[in-house]
Amino acid sequence: MSVRSLVYRWYGGWLRSRLKRMQLPAHVALIMDGNRRWATRMGYASASEGHRKGAEHLEEVLGWCDDLGIRHLTVWVASADNIRKRDADEVRLLMYLAETVIADHLRRNRRWAVHLTGQLDLLPGSTVRALKEAQAATQANQPGNLTIAIGYGGREEVIDAVVSLLYESRDAGMSLADVASSITEGSIARHLSTAGRPNPDLIIRTSGEQRLSDFLLWQGVESDLYFVDAYWPAFRYIDLLRALRSYGRSRVARTNPS
Repeated sequence: MSVRSLVYRWYGGWLRSRLKRMQLPAHVALIMDGNRRWATRMGYASASEGHRKGAEHLEEVLGWCDDLGIRHLTVWVASADNIRKRDADEVRLLMYLAETVIADHLRRNRRWAVHLTGQLDLLPGSTVRALKEAQAATQANQPGNLTIAIGYGGREEVIDAVVSLLYESRDAGMSLADVASSITEGSIARHLSTAGRPNPDLIIRTSGEQRLSDFLLWQGVESDLYFVDAYWPAFRYIDLLRALRSYGRSRVARTNPS
């Protein structure tokens, strides 16, 4: 084992020991960004190797989160905007990886119950079937809940929730005035695609970009944000531990303000 590996292992163990004294987030959300740039940096001619490596890396990160006791995880696989605007061949590859690498692993995994959020009508039928089969096969799994955000856009989710609420109110025979006076944060939240699951305590974005990019806009209003310079395929265990340490420190600061 190289000196670098020994130092990495020691540092990871030290970070892990520090977390034992801190509050950990119950729900972590991941913006898995930077697959294409990772492929370029690694010298690949096509972004496909970055997307493939990124999809495979999710399995490893799920194992880390399970080991650390994180019981709710949301991962952004592809945005609605990406599916509409990216090159057709790249989108086909992303969907293929979602059907095979991601969905196949989730069906085999016994630790995570799968949930879906996003505009599934944007996806190929084969992708929807594969993901829904993974969802159906894992509903009895414990102890974790994994939400796959695919074809997802936060603003569109809020619009869909409001429209659903309006239709429900109409079917209940409510007048426009009654609907307007009865709308609350809770009534809209009840119609979100993530209803029934906790909001994220911590949102991590890889690649160095420091923005949410339409991810969990409603749910993430009180979330801690943590930005990692590493591209998603190069996201390390110690990067996750550092993000959790940052969250733990913020909890202490809020509990004991100066």
